[in-house]
Amino acid sequence: MHSPHDPYVRVRGAREHNLQDVNVDIPRDTLTVFTGVSGSGKSSLAFGTIYAEAQRRYFESIAPYARRLIHQVGAPAVGDITGLPPAVSLEQRRSAPGARSSVGTVTTLSNSLRMLFSRAGEYPAGADRLDSDAFSPNTAAGACPECHGLGRIHRTDEELLVPDPSLSIREGAIAAWPGAWQGKNLRDVLDTLGYDVDRPWRELAAKDREWILFTDEQPVVTVHPVRDAGRIQRPYQGTYMSARRYVLHTFADTKSRTLRAKAERFLTSVPCPVCGGSRLRPEAMAVTFAGRTIAELAALPLSALAEVLTGAGAGGEETARVLTGDLLARIGTVTELGLGYLSLDRTAPTLSSGELQRLRLATQLRSGLFGVVYVLDEPSAGLHPADTESLLGVLGRLKEAGNSVFVVEHQMDVVRRADWLVDVGPLAGEHGGRVLHSGPPEGLAEVPESATRRFLFPGDGRGPAPVREPRTPTGWIRLSGVERHNVRGVDAAFPLGVFTAVTGVSGSGKSTLVGQVLAGVLADRAAGEEAAGAGEQFSAAVSGLEAVDRLVQVDQKPIGRTPRSNLATYTGLFDTVRKLFARTETARERGYTAGRFSFNVSGGRCETCQGEGFVSVELLFLPSTYAPCPDCHGARYNPETLEVTLRGLTAAQVLDLTVESAADFFSGTPTAERALTTLLDVGLGYLRLGQPATELSGGEAQRIKLASELQRTRRGHTLYLLDEPTTGLHPADVEVLMRQLHGLVDAHNTVVVVEHDMAVVAGADHVIDLGPGGGDRGGRIVATGTPQEVARAAESRTAPYLAKALRS
Repeated sequence: MHSPHDPYVRVRGAREHNLQDVNVDIPRDTLTVFTGVSGSGKSSLAFGTIYAEAQRRYFESIAPYARRLIHQVGAPAVGDITGLPPAVSLEQRRSAPGARSSVGTVTTLSNSLRMLFSRAGEYPAGADRLDSDAFSPNTAAGACPECHGLGRIHRTDEELLVPDPSLSIREGAIAAWPGAWQGKNLRDVLDTLGYDVDRPWRELAAKDREWILFTDEQPVVTVHPVRDAGRIQRPYQGTYMSARRYVLHTFADTKSRTLRAKAERFLTSVPCPVCGGSRLRPEAMAVTFAGRTIAELAALPLSALAEVLTGAGAGGEETARVLTGDLLARIGTVTELGLGYLSLDRTAPTLSSGELQRLRLATQLRSGLFGVVYVLDEPSAGLHPADTESLLGVLGRLKEAGNSVFVVEHQMDVVRRADWLVDVGPLAGEHGGRVLHSGPPEGLAEVPESATRRFLFPGDGRGPAPVREPRTPTGWIRLSGVERHNVRGVDAAFPLGVFTAVTGVSGSGKSTLVGQVLAGVLADRAAGEEAAGAGEQFSAAVSGLEAVDRLVQVDQKPIGRTPRSNLATYTGLFDTVRKLFARTETARERGYTAGRFSFNVSGGRCETCQGEGFVSVELLFLPSTYAPCPDCHGARYNPETLEVTLRGLTAAQVLDLTVESAADFFSGTPTAERALTTLLDVGLGYLRLGQPATELSGGEAQRIKLASELQRTRRGHTLYLLDEPTTGLHPADVEVLMRQLHGLVDAHNTVVVVEHDMAVVAGADHVIDLGPGGGDRGGRIVATGTPQEVARAAESRTAPYLAKALRS
């Protein structure tokens, strides 16, 4: 027995995912880092076991009704954990936050700013003092009544709704209308109302076209369908809905992402004419502080907002001084984490998962909790090396406040500063799941099978890597006068036929320049539009595009938002698998087609979970979570479908194979081999084919997209744009990925990456460094050239870190 004040968290018999009956002791009140190659089991130990057990114990302490729901979620596969305090998880959440969520709401800074305006704002003469809720666009008291607090309204017009006016209504002129029976019903109702549905749209009277598309009337008529031979169709009551009403109704209310996306094609989004995009009622916008409205202050970068508040709070009355002091202290923590370039009104869906996690970390630092375990998922993701020092300072303060900080991390600068290191491996999937080292970081030098060891101790008996000669560009894409966000009047040149790395501190404008402007002009050209035609988004004059035949932009957005989407379906591999099952003797005898083995349509799937393998469990006061289906236990299929086997495996068992195992299983099937080989080539051999999209990191999602591209037959010169492709990757996996990307360049393509990993930047042919700072202090190109040239640039904050990487 351990004493109740045991200074260690002691894990015994952990078997979650690929963990192999792991026993490990981790000291409390330390900064402990979990390392290992991608898929080795480190997250299964930190999150799937330690945090999950702490969460389960919390649930056990609450009301019996809630406990009954929790039992559906299940407990982690572990024998016993002792010495475990309450835990707080700061994961890089895969699900996207809602459009109303912003930097201000995530950090609760908006609450403080609203209180400042309510109590210390300057009101117009005779105006009543407003409650703080009146300054929130997310409440009925504050939201602009026209746009309901969204700041933009959606409109449509005849050109959008009817793209081809030469067609008649019966031929589908109104493209915005639904298909199948619902569309036929609307056409039949119009016909019954006396409108000519067989004349070309452009020949109809203007007033008729206006009514058909835009009326708010919903007349009900008796429709007498045209009788088909052999079918009796009785008259029915049909209700008319105009095209605009249908599109707006679908966009606002549908739960189907496909229908919503279709409706969005027929809408344009414009700033609300009533509030001008401020999202607030006029009464709230009439109140100012330091001469500015709350919308104007919320639009400032946090670093600039701090300057305004410092000046305004200095000589003001006591209320203003207290409230600005609290705001400044909260803002200070966020800017310390390298996020001073963000504004309070920046919407959460536009933030990277790393930025979101650091915002939550800043909020936790102000919470005053002590005696808890913070479990963090790669807090350095998306951080420039210059910002990593600040992150370590914040983690250190959490520890000094009496907490334990457990971090899953790949950044070696963070690993070196740990008090305790848990290295999991040696490889991924079934070849990992063992603790190779648990102790001070320097002890890892004695563990030869660790993949982390050679990166933690780079001078370990090896000479410097040979310097690769930079490739010679075959041409250039030149952007001049770029205007977008904080990138102002910049001229940028991207070489073709080489590997280019775009660097700079967080918020310096890298993703804006590459992911929005460069990608935007290429997408516009592909769509046959003028490059500067997207003027409301950005402006830039462009040359050199004619040398590029195709653009492939690979981002970190999820490949799906529910467990239904997975690796096999996204890559198209499962189409091949279903056809193979349909060709088996049992399937042919029973008349099963390939569709029978799809878990997305009724027939072969388990109907309880609709083929997801999971059911959503609503936890009332907590975010909903997923639990294995009580009927199929995660298999996705009904029992009859599972009676069909392919070389001894059911469809569910095939989905449970890792990519590595599947490559052996499908050896000799060319279409399957091609998909699996590309997944292995980008270092994803440890993932299961049926691994739900909700369990994948942003870096994994990006590499799956890259693998999908690599298996296509490539023609012509392709430009690949990648946004931090090494996020979530162990340095050993980075080497595997870089071999693939350099292979694309060797095959006469162009690769441009936005990247913070200096090892990747050091191996590039060309570097573009933005900065010198973030937000308003960034947006300029401070250095450009070979890695050696940029490493010598005096103004560049990247230079010293790049120089260090080149030396090692």
